[in-house]
Amino acid sequence: MTDTNRSIDAIWRIEAPKIIGGLAKLVRDVGLAEELAQDALVEALEKWPETGIPDNPGAWLTLVAKRRAIDRFRRDRMMRDKNQEVARELDAREDVSIAMIEAHMDDDIGDERLALIFTACHPVLSEEARTALTLRLLGGLTPVEIARAFLSTETTIQQRIVRAKKTLKEADVVFDVPRGKDREERLASVLSVIYLIFNEGYAATAGDDWMRPQLCHEALRLGRILVELMPDESEVLGLNALMEFSASRFGARTAPDGSPVLLLDQDRMRWDRLLIRRGVTALERAGQLDQSRGPYRLQAEIAACHATAPTAADTDWVRIAALYETLGLVTPSPIIELNRAVALSMAFGPEVAIDLVDALADDPRLTNYHLLPSVRGDLLEKLERFEEAADEFDRAAAMATNTREKSLLEARAAICRAR
Repeated sequence: MTDTNRSIDAIWRIEAPKIIGGLAKLVRDVGLAEELAQDALVEALEKWPETGIPDNPGAWLTLVAKRRAIDRFRRDRMMRDKNQEVARELDAREDVSIAMIEAHMDDDIGDERLALIFTACHPVLSEEARTALTLRLLGGLTPVEIARAFLSTETTIQQRIVRAKKTLKEADVVFDVPRGKDREERLASVLSVIYLIFNEGYAATAGDDWMRPQLCHEALRLGRILVELMPDESEVLGLNALMEFSASRFGARTAPDGSPVLLLDQDRMRWDRLLIRRGVTALERAGQLDQSRGPYRLQAEIAACHATAPTAADTDWVRIAALYETLGLVTPSPIIELNRAVALSMAFGPEVAIDLVDALADDPRLTNYHLLPSVRGDLLEKLERFEEAADEFDRAAAMATNTREKSLLEARAAICRAR
């Protein structure tokens, strides 16, 4: 890849959401908007190596895509009425200059990007479709990159994206930012997708890598965009803070050989203080906006307890346990209860937590959740019930689908058996 092509690739990842968002507002079809934007990218790849990259590449790409839209609407005489209307509107403005496009982007692009996020994460789509479409339209990832990140096939991801666009079109989803109750419901979907993308990158569910940093970086970038566009939403700031705190630990989460390093064993000197400060700022801003605490803000407060503790021994586990209790009231979940049990064990000892973990064993939602036997094994090890602990670690390893995590659990089982 030449230097120019690398520059074009970087420009595309930055500008694509803006361009697609602006086009979708005009043509009222996310799939068509992406196709037109891709056409403009192809033209840039053909011309820019010879002519050089223009001063405002985003405006150049937008103008080319707009002209492609005019040509397409002219060619297809059977387009339905709303597209004919759009074509006339675009045709009337065919002499739009780069300066005017740039001004349009500066004035309206915030709403268009926000609308694109809400459209890609529309609840009419499945969670898998929302994730793939978000990474495609807003993350700029190719189907190959998305497939690699989620250990799927390019064909599967491509089909998922195509179906998602078709579903949006058939459902006649309005390309706009919803208001009132609809906005609240859709925002939950948006935050859920970004959170899912980050978590899959932070602790890969399968494969040979403990983390997939590319997914984390994309989710973090999307979260920052959302904060920029919705600076007065407490839960948006809460999710942003949570990801900033979690991302601060990237450099300490793996050993040189790629094996996992657990939280309490991490070298905190390797934690990124800038990201921690960003997380603290976002969390403080959320507190100034709203005294009520949603699930992302509560999780961010838990992450802040870890991020701001100078050493592992200084961690305020009593506060963390209390925060998990509050989180469980907001969003009841056996996984939250399992995390609360861990915090209780750290605050008051394993004896306090073991009964709570045992009570969760019968919950059908945790039947194949490998962290349940993993946590139970940890508690049994601390209680010096080593043979039982080894059995639990073996059971957790058999359930784990991530190679690195499986190896870690098998090693812990071996250590217990050797004692």
